[in-house]
Amino acid sequence: MVGNFQPTVLVFLAILVVGKAEIYIVTIDGEPIVSYKGDLDGFEATAVESDEKIDSTSEIVTSYARHLENKHDMLLGMLFERGSFKKLYSYKHLINGFAVDISHEQAETLRHTPIVKSVERDWKVRKLTTHTPEFLGLPTGVWPTGGGFDRAGEDIVIGFVDSGIYPHHPSFATYNTEPFGPCSKYKGKCEVDPNTKKSFCNGKIVGAQHFAEAAKAAGAFNPSIHFASPLDGDGHGSHTAAIAAGNNGIPVRLHGYEFGKASGMAPRARIAVYKALYRIFGGFVADVVAAIDQAVHDGVDILSLSVGPNSPPATTKITYLNPFDATLLSAVKAGVFVAQAAGNGGPFPKTLVSYSPWIATVAAAIDDRRYKNHLTLGNGKILAGLGLSPATHLNRTYTLVAANDVLLDSSVRKSSPSDCQRPEVLNKRLVEGKVLLCGYSFSFVVGTASIKKVAQTAKALGAAGFVLAVENVSPGAKFDPVPVGIPGILLTDVTKSMDLIDYYNTSTPRDWTGRVKSFDAVGSIGDGLMPLLYKSAPEVALFSARGPNIRDFSFQDADLLKPDILAPGSLIWAAWSPNGTDEPNYVAPHIAGIAALVKQKHPNWSPAAIKSALMTTSTTMDRAGRPLKAQQFSETEVMKLVSATPFDYGSGHVNPRAALDPGLIFDAGYEDYLGFLCTTAGINVHEIHNYTNSPCNFTMGHPWNLNSPSITIAHLVGTKTVTRTVTNVAEEETYTVTARMDPAIAIETNPPAMTLRSGSSRKFSVTLTARSQTGTYSFGEVILKGSRGHKVRIPVVAMGYQR
Repeated sequence: MVGNFQPTVLVFLAILVVGKAEIYIVTIDGEPIVSYKGDLDGFEATAVESDEKIDSTSEIVTSYARHLENKHDMLLGMLFERGSFKKLYSYKHLINGFAVDISHEQAETLRHTPIVKSVERDWKVRKLTTHTPEFLGLPTGVWPTGGGFDRAGEDIVIGFVDSGIYPHHPSFATYNTEPFGPCSKYKGKCEVDPNTKKSFCNGKIVGAQHFAEAAKAAGAFNPSIHFASPLDGDGHGSHTAAIAAGNNGIPVRLHGYEFGKASGMAPRARIAVYKALYRIFGGFVADVVAAIDQAVHDGVDILSLSVGPNSPPATTKITYLNPFDATLLSAVKAGVFVAQAAGNGGPFPKTLVSYSPWIATVAAAIDDRRYKNHLTLGNGKILAGLGLSPATHLNRTYTLVAANDVLLDSSVRKSSPSDCQRPEVLNKRLVEGKVLLCGYSFSFVVGTASIKKVAQTAKALGAAGFVLAVENVSPGAKFDPVPVGIPGILLTDVTKSMDLIDYYNTSTPRDWTGRVKSFDAVGSIGDGLMPLLYKSAPEVALFSARGPNIRDFSFQDADLLKPDILAPGSLIWAAWSPNGTDEPNYVAPHIAGIAALVKQKHPNWSPAAIKSALMTTSTTMDRAGRPLKAQQFSETEVMKLVSATPFDYGSGHVNPRAALDPGLIFDAGYEDYLGFLCTTAGINVHEIHNYTNSPCNFTMGHPWNLNSPSITIAHLVGTKTVTRTVTNVAEEETYTVTARMDPAIAIETNPPAMTLRSGSSRKFSVTLTARSQTGTYSFGEVILKGSRGHKVRIPVVAMGYQR
């Protein structure tokens, strides 16, 4: 027990520091605020029932919080010399521990101290939207039931752990909207801009804080570009906030062109900003955990995370118990719905960075607006590509010049000048008035090169336009058109790029040294500003991370389906920060905004109930009524479309209108998630206790019995029976229960039908039998069809093995 450890035992352990300092996240004995039951003399219980909010301003909570922080300071003070360490944060609300800058030797000392439960070295995290509301059916389907767009999301607070916010953007303005009243349930603070001395908050934005202690201690923080305030340093945070909760009907204007009007999913929801991500390096887990801990303490309803770990943590083998997911489990216990991007590592299997059942893991779809363009060559060939730019002058062709042929100095060739990132290495005299040809290198994938910079280079050199040709597709490449002010086109199809290169080479005579004698290739760029609306959308985006989910960092398959749901995440127009350097191609927090609409209609629903409503009402069909497709690489690394599976889209593409009235829900709470952890193979019960302060309960039997709106058995031998409990959140209704499955596995459900009164719950079972061993997963679904028109669908995934 934290309150009873003996200082005398620890005094002689004080050591002098040797070695290089690093950041560690340390947890210690004793309950955090969210789960403290009043075991210590002088401190009343602060824990609440699962899914309830804590009053963080009460004397009981603030007193216990001070007690925890004093324990952290006392422990460090007794172990180490003053000045040999730097505590960065005390974590008190969701986990009991701290982040500290210490040497490896000091970390080992902590690791061997009796009251210390875990010592985890900090690691990096990375950052993982205008036409979308209509595409999702919001203006006609959902907003009127919330009182119209001017009431959609009213009084729901969405917390954004991201790169900050640009508060002056019209998406967050209050001058054209009905005034926002006070938001008494939210207790967060507003930082002041150090330059303007103005608050970052305005009624729409109710909280704004930044967390950079770990980034500073690691030497990664540069105040001139990262800003020691909630100000958005790269546009990502403003973008995500605008998608979920931006004002309705904001014109999108870029480079003098208007691209329609943008709106958030829940235009009246409040925005609370927790900046913990930064340009170039991303962020650190210690800062992100501090942001999440603060957000839940402040009273947010929903957390939007466009962030995931860069790599597995060093000490825990179990995916669900890394500090990220363990902190989020406590957030869900406190009644906060958490939406997290699945990750950007697609289209390869097992690339998810969001693993746990208490998180809504969101895969990315391409929505139905595409900006197509074309390049017409002098030999008559027309090459299709992507463009979001004006055309070159009609009835005119322009000379084509390749970047490698117009270098001022051939010695720069080894530094990849063909990606057109540096105008100073190219000869302006040779480029002026011509179309500049550039190569799409791996630098664009990792983010050190950008299409925006290509356009700036072309403009600086006086070019008539530019072509960016993809010669081979790198893993992780995602091609979204970027709005540029001069004619430009991205050739994403490798065969089209080869057509361009062949034409250019045959039309460009050279001397014996390879130097160009005359540039004779010509071409023109079409108008890419008009969107084409596709009936085939949505499709799973190439970059969207794929399942199967893994239970440990040895990549053992989990008995839990991930991702959970598919939402638009590509080609999204929303708020852009003028400080932005990155490009508009994000997995977007649509689910956080839609969850706000569900929470507004059903304020007492648990996070699991909201997630269930989103999942069971989703669709596996595209706009034309055909099964969803997923973008994938072909053998020649050209992108193709394949039939999508639940490992691509989870339960399916979100349908906000249906989610407001799901009929039945699959509910779960903190104890259920503990049962899931305790029955997961290979898990250490002491490790679970370290992270949750709870003993194990094994009554669930198997992790696949967690009451989730999906069923997954990674290793099905013989016959297994899975149970689920549904709760009726509508009027009395009779449901018929049917199922179908790929032929390798037999599926049966029981009972065949059931009648549920409003508010009542019933169990049903699903029995799976392995008929043959195929070595691949089989997919199916259970459908509960209601007499009043509700349709509840859950995906079933299993791999069969013979006895």
